[in-house]
Amino acid sequence: MGNKVVTFTEPQLEAYQDCTFFTRQDVLRVFKRFRELAPELIPDDMSGELASQIKIPLEKLEEMPELKENPFRRRICEIFSDEGNGDMSFDDFLDMFSVFSEASSRDIKSTYAFRIYDYDGDNHLGKGDLEKTLVALTQNSLTQEEVNFVVNKVLEETDLDDDGMLSFVEFEHVISRAPEFLNTFHIRI
Repeated sequence: MGNKVVTFTEPQLEAYQDCTFFTRQDVLRVFKRFRELAPELIPDDMSGELASQIKIPLEKLEEMPELKENPFRRRICEIFSDEGNGDMSFDDFLDMFSVFSEASSRDIKSTYAFRIYDYDGDNHLGKGDLEKTLVALTQNSLTQEEVNFVVNKVLEETDLDDDGMLSFVEFEHVISRAPEFLNTFHIRI
């Protein structure tokens, strides 16, 4: 009859289940992954405000196997980080895993994908955003001339209102024609 460590309170677990696509066991598995990234920073007991206060630095998060090879790992961390700097609390981390889960809808995934590609945060994918996205995808293997050509072609084929940038609606239209999108926007726990 030993003392069992309580990681989260019942209300916390219920709230996490209500706000994510996860069961209580999934939440605890995600917490285990979170804690493994920085056991020296993350206590076993996360009751109270700790789940939103203690943060794992961006540099440690980028080393996660699920993100390490992803060319957008820094952007992903910045988007899901409450402060926008890439450092994540457990709440941020759980949100990220929930959005990338199999149970997350295409609408939610496309909303976050749009935010990840919208580098300047102006709610449109302009030429600069598309260039940065293309450079990340190709790991900087294209010349500037090739990048310009591809960006112009993308806009020519997807910019339905000819304003020189993609709105979220135009982006969603592109995503709807890409059935593989849901498979690539995914992390397993």
